[in-house]
Amino acid sequence: MRTGTPSAPARRTGGADGPALLLIAHGSRDPRHAATVDALVRQVRALRPGPTVATAYLDHCAPRIGQVAGRLGTAVAVPLLLNRAFHAKSDIPAALRAAGADLPLADVLGPSPLLLDALDRRLHESGLDTGSAAVRARTGVVLAAAGSSDPAADAATRALAADWARGRGWAGVEVAYASAAGPRVPEAVAALRAAGARRVAVSPYLLAPGLLPDRIAAAAGSADLLAPVLGAAPEIAALVLERYEATRDAVRAAAGSRTALSA
Repeated sequence: MRTGTPSAPARRTGGADGPALLLIAHGSRDPRHAATVDALVRQVRALRPGPTVATAYLDHCAPRIGQVAGRLGTAVAVPLLLNRAFHAKSDIPAALRAAGADLPLADVLGPSPLLLDALDRRLHESGLDTGSAAVRARTGVVLAAAGSSDPAADAATRALAADWARGRGWAGVEVAYASAAGPRVPEAVAALRAAGARRVAVSPYLLAPGLLPDRIAAAAGSADLLAPVLGAAPEIAALVLERYEATRDAVRAAAGSRTALSA
C-alpha cells in the first residue's frame, strides 16, 4: 500500500523511436478539457522521449481522429478513457475504421493501481493527510464517476472503489454518479456519515474538467473536502505509457511469431 505524499513515477529513459502514440480523448466544449489533455501530453513526452505523441478527439474539439490518424504511419492508439464502455467498444473503433486507420488500439486506462495513486495525490493536494493511517481510518471517500449505461463499466468502477477502501484503509468508499442511474453525491456522502465516517471527501473519478465535474462539484456541498479531477497527474501519464508499451510489445511479438512461422 502506498501512503504519504504522492511522488511522481520514475522517469522512463531510453527512447529509441517506436510507433507513434495517438492519444484519443473524448473532447468537450469546455476549453479546460483540451488544455488538460495538452498538459497530459507534455507529461507523457517528458516521461518517454522518443516516439511521436499526437492527440485526436472524438467530438467537440479539433483535430478529429480522421485528421490525425492517417498521417502518423505506424502508431498505437491509446484511449483516454477510464472504463471500457460505449466510447471504447464502439465509437473509437468506428472512427478509426472511418479514417482508414488500421491502428492497434490499447486498452482503456482502468483499472490500475496507478489510478488509485492519482486519486490519493489529488486528495493530498486538497489538504487531506493521506499519509496518516488515523486520518484515513476516520475519512470516508465518495468516488464520483461519470456513470454509464454499460453495467460492466459501472461494475469496474465499484470494484476500483472496493480496492481503494481495502488497500488504503479508508473509513469507507462509496461510488456516486454524475449521470445515468444513482446514487448521486449527496446520497453517498450521507451514507458514509451514517456509517460513522467523521470526515467525508469527494474525489472525482474523471480525467478533465467539464460539465460532469462541475455537476459533481455543485453537489458536493455536504462534504468536507472536494478534490480536483485526475487531470495531468504524473500517474496518468505513466499509465498512458504503460498501455502504449503493452500494445506495442504485443504487436511486435505477434509480428515476430508470423515471421518465424513463415521462415
